[in-house]
Amino acid sequence: MGDLEIRAAAADDVPAIVAMLADDPLGAQRESPDDLTPYLAALERLRSDPNQHLVVAVREGRVVGTLQLTIIPGLSRRGATRSNVEGVRIHADERGSGLGTQLIEWAIEESRTEGCQLVQLTSDKTRADAHRFYERLGFTASHTGFKLQL
Repeated sequence: MGDLEIRAAAADDVPAIVAMLADDPLGAQRESPDDLTPYLAALERLRSDPNQHLVVAVREGRVVGTLQLTIIPGLSRRGATRSNVEGVRIHADERGSGLGTQLIEWAIEESRTEGCQLVQLTSDKTRADAHRFYERLGFTASHTGFKLQL
């Protein structure tokens, strides 16, 4: 399947990232690939924060995956730093290829490099396949998550 590069996302990657975010039933309801303005503004905010790592996986010049890794310093757990994985998406053509595993392994290793003691993520309750995927990688469904739409 060719060599894979995982690198920081650039403005030119935003259309491909947004297309992947919108390419499922949940994302189709909340993403808007027709207007990239808010996504480009968000990318600039992310790039200005050293605790944010929005990355893309590129194979043969094409963006085929993405995720956001956030480093969160904290007081709990004896002052532990944790990371949060968000927005994991794999291009439909690459699903089942092992790319998701490579991206999550990158996030885990980057978290270690950043001094994190814990990697956490949330996954929508309807994504049963994703839950099995994360469990295969050693994650445990240890908490119940809550969100408040503002």
